[in-house]
Amino acid sequence: MSSRRKFLKQSGLATLGVAAAAAAGCQTEKAKHTSSTTTHPLAISTWKNGMQANEAGWKILSNGGRAIDAVEQGVKVVEADPNDMSVGYGGRPDRDGIVTLDACIMDETGNAGSVCALENIKHPISVARRVMEKTPHVMLAGDGALQFAKEEGFVEENILTEKAKQQWMEWRKTSEYKPLINIENHDTIGMLALDQKGDISGACTTSGLAYKMHGRVGDSPIIGAGMYCDNEIGGAVATGMGELVMKTLGSFLVVELMNQGLSPQQAVEEAIARIVKKIPGYQDFQIGYLAINKAGEVGAYSLHKGFNYALYANDKNKLIDSDYYLK
Repeated sequence: MSSRRKFLKQSGLATLGVAAAAAAGCQTEKAKHTSSTTTHPLAISTWKNGMQANEAGWKILSNGGRAIDAVEQGVKVVEADPNDMSVGYGGRPDRDGIVTLDACIMDETGNAGSVCALENIKHPISVARRVMEKTPHVMLAGDGALQFAKEEGFVEENILTEKAKQQWMEWRKTSEYKPLINIENHDTIGMLALDQKGDISGACTTSGLAYKMHGRVGDSPIIGAGMYCDNEIGGAVATGMGELVMKTLGSFLVVELMNQGLSPQQAVEEAIARIVKKIPGYQDFQIGYLAINKAGEVGAYSLHKGFNYALYANDKNKLIDSDYYLK
């Protein structure tokens, strides 16, 4: 038994929710919660825009490249797409008309980098990677993140498109703040990759909620909330209403449940169950989780119908509808 599992057993942490049934070898639970298995390398991304992210990542993975490079290059495609109004360039602004971007990245060694409330930089994921590789910190925010990005050679530019500006001006007529379930494949691109060496990395990037309060930061740049990887176990990413993910530290929870013996599918279902149990009014919001483990098993689950994800494995890129809680 590994020292980690021994600690969990001694401390009683391996007896939470569905984990208890799994640890006890409950055949009923196992039959109800199955994960699809693939071979590696593989790439998996949230939402329909994950198809193009996977394509870019697969070019790296299929040539023996690192998972960290695959996830960075994959989500950069979506960040640069002005037609995607929930990520990067073209993202909807906050209620003051300012586009602020959040992103995080994590490699197979456990190193991580993050930026939040970053303005005027098209590729926050690459800035996050520079934070990871070139600073003693994990997260830089706001003006400090922008200063660091410019020092690293990133070009400051206007990332508010005319389309997003016009929508914001129309919104200002009522200024009604009401997030809608599944709007525009709301509201993130999260990506995980397992490379030919079996190493796992993850990335998550977003422009956040449309018309949010200036300075609002969601789960996407927070290690353990929007994304988390442990190269001994697996990785997870989240999408949807960030406040619900932050309150339950969803991605870390999924990975830790896999550490306790749950499959990726069991783990994401249990993470949704925690939201249902602990957060009043959860019915008004969408949350989706993706997870992979070292064996190449995949899990996906959401609160509401409508969450889909892209899976690139065995030389095929597929868009798959996730199962969901609220039937």
